[in-house]
Amino acid sequence: MDAGYNLCTLGNEWKINKLIEFLDDPEARFLLCTHSTLRNAYERLGDARKFDNMLIAIDEFHHTSAEEGNKLGAMVDGLIRNSSAHIVAMTGSYFRGDQVPILPPEAEALFTQVTYTYYEQLNGYKHLKSLGLGYHFYQGRYFEAMKEVLDLNKKTIVHIPNVNSAESTGQKYSEVDYVLDAIGEVKDKDPKTGIMTLKTRDGKLLKVADLVTDDPMRVNVLSFLRDIRQRDEMDIIIALGMAKEGFDWPWCEHVLTIGYRSSLTEVVQIIGRATRDCEGKSHAQFTNLIAQPDAEDEDVKNSVNNMLKAITLSLLMREVLAPNITFRPRSLLREGETLQPGDIVIDDSEAPISPRVHEILNSGGIEQIVTTLLNTPEAVNPVIAAPDEHKILTEAAMPRIITQLFPDLPPEDVSMLNDLAQTQMVITANGGLVTELPPGAEVIPGDTTTDRDDGPSNSAGALAFLRVGEKFINVSSLNIDLIESVNPFQGAYEILSKSVTAPMLKTIQDQVTAQRSSVSEEEAVLLWPRIKDFKRQFGVEPSLNATDAYERRLAEVLAYVRNKKAQQIQAAQAAKTE
Repeated sequence: MDAGYNLCTLGNEWKINKLIEFLDDPEARFLLCTHSTLRNAYERLGDARKFDNMLIAIDEFHHTSAEEGNKLGAMVDGLIRNSSAHIVAMTGSYFRGDQVPILPPEAEALFTQVTYTYYEQLNGYKHLKSLGLGYHFYQGRYFEAMKEVLDLNKKTIVHIPNVNSAESTGQKYSEVDYVLDAIGEVKDKDPKTGIMTLKTRDGKLLKVADLVTDDPMRVNVLSFLRDIRQRDEMDIIIALGMAKEGFDWPWCEHVLTIGYRSSLTEVVQIIGRATRDCEGKSHAQFTNLIAQPDAEDEDVKNSVNNMLKAITLSLLMREVLAPNITFRPRSLLREGETLQPGDIVIDDSEAPISPRVHEILNSGGIEQIVTTLLNTPEAVNPVIAAPDEHKILTEAAMPRIITQLFPDLPPEDVSMLNDLAQTQMVITANGGLVTELPPGAEVIPGDTTTDRDDGPSNSAGALAFLRVGEKFINVSSLNIDLIESVNPFQGAYEILSKSVTAPMLKTIQDQVTAQRSSVSEEEAVLLWPRIKDFKRQFGVEPSLNATDAYERRLAEVLAYVRNKKAQQIQAAQAAKTE
């Protein structure tokens, strides 16, 4: 880092001027700053060409949004259009909690995607080899339950519940005191750093940081945490909105989160605090302490297993929750064009699809409609309660959402998009298996089709939802059991995951890839020798994330073969027990 150009230290008045100075300094090469500093400097300069021929690496890139009014998104768009800057976009989760696209498709197409999954991380780590996920349900208040899951021998971040959540008392400072009481007795508070020393009931002294209390001392606490260089300098951090994305404390081995979290993105970010590779840390643990829900235990167990699947799939950073679907109007197909797996042809020969609908299809409009619907509890909740009432969605909620998203559409276009959105929901709900299509639609054979013996199902009624805060996702179609044990806890129970290791993540990745792939047995037999040749030549297996299409196809075939082998082993074991 060039002297004077680390702008992530405390203080704000001089940062923008310093960044502008850096742009004019012919000897300077590197600068580090926050999103805010970069945005504000960009706006003040008013000229994207000032960043010509520069490499701009933007971390936590999911804060960018294609939505109008997002300043970071507007800056990225300006740099792409009006400068020769090279942008590196980095993020641990390429999706946003509000489901808004991070980049418009035309901008995203300009980037070369490189995916580095948790499988690759764990497989390459020297010390950290596994991750545990635990859901602990309690009755009454969480304070007593917290004492049972807070392991004072582990370096821990405790996230207290949001003040508006059911688990919270509404008094965040009182809740900090409850956490401190669970740890021990406060013996000292450093007047310079704000770090507390607590004595546990067995006489151990622990260093504790409070990031909840927003008094002037919190600046000193943050400064101290930023400069930690040794394991013994900190033991427990208490946080509310902080210590999530971007927070780096490599010695952290346990994140204890109290209360439901409203987005899968936030959960993955929290887990990331404990999954830094660090000497002396072979296992990381995420624990979610939740009030016992008013539901049957088996239903809760199934929901937790779905949550575990959603989390592990998100850690793999694969778009696995929906098949690849492309709607193709027949009137726009070129003569002799070869269709791809996943293409769904809409027969519009009698009533051609309007240019506006075609534009919506090409810009991801169907995904936007479905996502908006599934994130509208007042629309989905009645269907969860009464699945036979799926017409609530198809005849009322969805057309209303389409009209809100695209107010310029005439009724016939709204009806067309409604049919197509239903089709996509059916495919997603059945793990890529089409059971019913709107009139005039046909499916090109590929990874979105199959023959079913049980006949068609009601489109919206076939959906299986998992509620994560106020969001809805569908992962129930994946045949994966990640629950290790269900044990008594606090008058309720705890559900602990199997240890999530690199081999397990690889197995899940293979299963999902095989489920979505169009690989046939004949193709697998044909390409198997080439997979072995690839491994001999390069010393590694072909990667699903490779930029080379041929290597990706080899990786898909490898996943197909492994999945078939696992199915054969499972069938053999089942036969032995009969």
